[in-house]
Amino acid sequence: MPFGFWGVVGIVALVVVFALIWVAGAYNSLVALRNRFRTAFSQIDVQLKRRHDLIPNLVETVRGYLAHEKGTLEAVTEARNRAVSAVQSAAANPSSASAMAGLAAAESQLTGSLGRLFAVAEAYPDLKANQNMVALQQELAATENQIAAARQVFNASVMNYNTTLQSFPTNLVANAMGFAPAQLFELESDKERQVPQVSF
Repeated sequence: MPFGFWGVVGIVALVVVFALIWVAGAYNSLVALRNRFRTAFSQIDVQLKRRHDLIPNLVETVRGYLAHEKGTLEAVTEARNRAVSAVQSAAANPSSASAMAGLAAAESQLTGSLGRLFAVAEAYPDLKANQNMVALQQELAATENQIAAARQVFNASVMNYNTTLQSFPTNLVANAMGFAPAQLFELESDKERQVPQVSF
């Protein structure tokens, strides 16, 4: 008899040890990927906060010129406040589909409000020449580009995490350990994907 009782026990123990090592490796890989997309979201968070911080300065700069466009200014301010709140919710849990959807909707509304503000401001030559306005437009345009770049990194990290999460046999560990798919940060339409027009 080539394998006795202890030989079988040894083989079973070896298989169990290798299985546990593989489960630990799969778990650690999922944790690392989840941390990577959460870190990538923090870069979006930084850029969105920068964008949101620019908006009150922009509103103050145009307020004197657009005194009779109070509704437009209030819409921008309200959209900015909703976006700030949405960023806080998403930053607390960037893997939440509802938080990411809320963020995308709030940022889309803010982009639309800014677009309307810039369209109204086009009619004011003095405002277009204002140095503060020009500087804010340039800073906002640079921030929009950084947001787009950070969103690409985040979405790539989420896609990598979700692919690993859904691939066999890692999905067995993911399901057993309670890992959930993450939500991409996507804007809802092609119009909303465009950077707000800030050139004067």
